[in-house]
Amino acid sequence: MKNHYFAFLFSLCFVVSSIAYSQENYLDYHRKVTNCEQLITQEKYGAALTCLDSIFSEFDFIFLREIKLATELSIFQNDYLAAFKYLRIGISNGWSIKRIKSSKSLQILQEEPEWFELESNYDSLIQIYKNRINTDVRNQVRQMVKKDQKMAIGAFIRIREKSQNKYTRNKFAPHSERQMSRFQDILEKHGYPGEKIAGHNLWASIIVCHHNSISPDYNSKDTLYTSMRPWVLKALEKGEISPYEFAQMEDWKTAVLNDHKRSSFGFIGDVGSEENLMEINQNRSAVGMRSTHLRNQLLDIEKSTGLNLYLPKGWREGVIDYQK
Repeated sequence: MKNHYFAFLFSLCFVVSSIAYSQENYLDYHRKVTNCEQLITQEKYGAALTCLDSIFSEFDFIFLREIKLATELSIFQNDYLAAFKYLRIGISNGWSIKRIKSSKSLQILQEEPEWFELESNYDSLIQIYKNRINTDVRNQVRQMVKKDQKMAIGAFIRIREKSQNKYTRNKFAPHSERQMSRFQDILEKHGYPGEKIAGHNLWASIIVCHHNSISPDYNSKDTLYTSMRPWVLKALEKGEISPYEFAQMEDWKTAVLNDHKRSSFGFIGDVGSEENLMEINQNRSAVGMRSTHLRNQLLDIEKSTGLNLYLPKGWREGVIDYQK
């Protein structure tokens, strides 16, 4: 068993120590993931795993969500050896032992003999992840998020709308502009500081979402996000950001500008009409996201099987549809 582990570890080190990630187009990655998800809705779980494996072989960087999905499907099929394989891949991509232990669906693996070996090799596996990410960029973005959250609290504690608006205009907006300027600098020097580069898939998008939700008047005139957007789209192609992070940035701006009565991707804001739903699905297709119909089908699968398909839900837990 140890020989298998060291062979696995060597292969991971070889990938991570390559001079540079090959220039795959990650829009293709996400579209291929939706193909695997189609198989799940047909209850072809083995075929879905084979589909995911082909993606893992084709692309240098794998988003942790797909590794978690493969682990979940393996357990569902009682293939615990495969589940441990994906757990090892997941840890080497930043899946912490604390989160693994806290997952109800993964607790059954702690009763297996391979669990002890997994824990014994944890430090070596997580080090692969630590060697991959840019810790300096990670720390910068983490501090920026903390500043954002501290400033946001200042708005929440003001009860009157007039007081909130004044605080947002005079305090939060200038702060957010400094944040966006610093963010742009990181983006140009290092790439988008998301899961691939900074090892976290939310911090960076939180900063942009806060900026895009300042106020209708402010965001209608804002140029900072407009100038940053092409860089973010390029990062999407490189796999530095997932389409779901990008979607929430866009959705916040659309929702704020339309009194939350319209949505760009279906996460935030109402689906205002059948035309809006069509636009949402066109936007989703353009960045490799699953359609709202596929998402709703996967939610049904979660309910009927108890599977956790790790669907990004944003501010909308239920189905995405136009309600007349």
